[in-house]
Amino acid sequence: MEDKISMIKYAIEELVPIHKALGLEVAEVSEEKLTLKIPYSNMVIGDSRSNRWHGGILSLAMDVTGGLCGINTFESINDKITTIDLRVDYLEAPAAEDLYIDGKIARLGNKILVTKMKAYHKSNPKVLAEGKGVYYILRESNKK
Repeated sequence: MEDKISMIKYAIEELVPIHKALGLEVAEVSEEKLTLKIPYSNMVIGDSRSNRWHGGILSLAMDVTGGLCGINTFESINDKITTIDLRVDYLEAPAAEDLYIDGKIARLGNKILVTKMKAYHKSNPKVLAEGKGVYYILRESNKK
């Protein structure tokens, strides 16, 4: 499991240029839950008057977290995942501090994965946004 976690962390944090530029970190990986951390920086500001987060960055983080939930179920390095649908409900604008996204699997079938995500600050675990992602998983074992 530790090798798998290291692989997931490396792939998300180092191999995707936008993830690396934003400083995304895989903060926690377990069978039940996955947590992504996005450090606050000038790159994530959507409203320069109040230094609030850009909604697109929040949406990206929700999608990455949902996808990570799927990647955590991979049986082979050749398995693939792609987003079918993503819904984000913005409940409150995140403040100028690091953001955390928790993701968990709501349903996993042979090819379709449904995830639930929530965004919050560590200083105040009030939910700032909720998300639901639907993903297509193509497993190497299903290609044969």
